[in-house]
Amino acid sequence: MNTRRFLHILCMACTMLSLPCLVQAQGFPSRPVKLVVPFPAGSATDMAARLMAQQLQSAMGQSFVVENKPGAGGSIAAMEVIRSAPDGHTLLFSSNSAAASNVALLKSMPYDPLKDFSPVAGIGENMLVLMVKADHPARTAQELVAHVAQRPGQVSAGYGSSSSQVSIAVFNRIGKVDAQMVPYKGIPLAVNDVLGGVVDFTFVDLGNAIAQSRGGRMRALGITAPKRSPLVADWPALAETLPGFDITAWFAVLGPAGMPREVVDKLHGAITQVLRSAEAREKLAGIGIQPMALNPSELRAFMASEVSKWIRLVRESNIQPE
Repeated sequence: MNTRRFLHILCMACTMLSLPCLVQAQGFPSRPVKLVVPFPAGSATDMAARLMAQQLQSAMGQSFVVENKPGAGGSIAAMEVIRSAPDGHTLLFSSNSAAASNVALLKSMPYDPLKDFSPVAGIGENMLVLMVKADHPARTAQELVAHVAQRPGQVSAGYGSSSSQVSIAVFNRIGKVDAQMVPYKGIPLAVNDVLGGVVDFTFVDLGNAIAQSRGGRMRALGITAPKRSPLVADWPALAETLPGFDITAWFAVLGPAGMPREVVDKLHGAITQVLRSAEAREKLAGIGIQPMALNPSELRAFMASEVSKWIRLVRESNIQPE
């Protein structure tokens, strides 16, 4: 067989091997796409997922359905996606909990976020807000630190995500206090118990914090970002009185490992298109989210760095894995 004929046959074989992926990408999505959310309705992750689902439905001409699967810090939702067919029709709308910080917070991690997912796209970043009930005696973060210090073992704080859990631990560490930490399946549930007087304070995602503050039911004492945000310029950064306080949550879309690159690229392209639109950016800002456009390769590298960061934060804050 001459060289020219051999190369011709080789090219034909490569084309035939790649054809199924190309056909799959061209026909994708062929049915409704499920976005699995690891937290309950009303959480920042849920609100961002529903906003993106609506926008992606318009961009891709197919339904995007949000399914809430809270519990185990996002592991229940993560495992559902990992076990699904890698065809792009079941995706995880993940927060940093499921995609990074669970590695540090769980004793027995049922999956490896760097091996068991196909990164698709970054979505956005979100800060948290330290909040108390509107009639709480503390009006500043410093006053809350003093309030907790004067009542050792008597003050409790609710958390509903890894970001809020670590935020409470960092508050305790930097403030040299010992607020008792109470777990919930989502931040909205912790907010309800702050309002009901069951726990004393919590850390709330920015969108919900703005809504609670405007409603007059809760008081914001500071944000977890290292500097003040133009979205809430009158709210201080906790770092102003608790030096070194710096915690940011984030969201991304992930699929099960082994998704065809053509499907990943098609999804990433649609998400990028949405994130560039003025309408989506305005709506994301309305719930306190700053777009974070990352391609699959960038998202994989970002997740790896975040795993390392959260391991460090958890160790520094002396949180015992559960």
